Amino acid sequence: MKSKICGIKDEVTLKYITSHPGPPEFIGFIVNYPKSKRFVEHDKLKKLLKVDKKNSKYVAVLVKPNEDILEKIKDLPFDYYQIYDCNPDEIRSIKDKYKKKIIIAITVNDQSDVLKYQEYKELVDIVLFDSKGYEKSLSFDHQLLKNIKLDKEIMLAGNIQIEDKLENYKEIADTIDISGGLETSGLKDISKINIFLDKIVQINDET
Repeated sequence: MKSKICGIKDEVTLKYITSHPGPPEFIGFIVNYPKSKRFVEHDKLKKLLKVDKKNSKYVAVLVKPNEDILEKIKDLPFDYYQIYDCNPDEIRSIKDKYKKKIIIAITVNDQSDVLKYQEYKELVDIVLFDSKGYEKSLSFDHQLLKNIKLDKEIMLAGNIQIEDKLENYKEIADTIDISGGLETSGLKDISKINIFLDKIVQINDET
């Protein structure tokens, strides 16, 4: 099982994560969505991304990105663009122009939302199923994903908590994406990050 920690906005936390003995595969940064308390201003983002990613991949989290923001970030060391609210044509255009790996974010309320992945599956590298909450860590019924047959990696978000039986998510996803569940009073909490990463290592050691 892989892990993704999203919404990183300070250097101390980032260095802790990248130096952890069981670092996450993916680290996400909120690039163009100021409504989120995890949003990082562009100048601060450039500085933050100078931290050596080591064995992790850096992910730009983008909500309906326009050309301005895509041009601004094109030379930053992102491995993936995680994109919300773009149609398949827009995704194709971004992928062709910027040559980045793409995580399409499908926001889910019911089964009909889940099926939207079919429009994107040939275009993207990873399909992320998330809640409709965006900046508000809402959850959705993860069991809606149980019968999906997809030859792409599946990433799962939506109010996942470190107290959850994380091993249960293995049946439906390749990667757990967690953000609010690693915070205390709205800020990333190193002790919760450590518990989460250690749990993922333990799950992988047991299988």
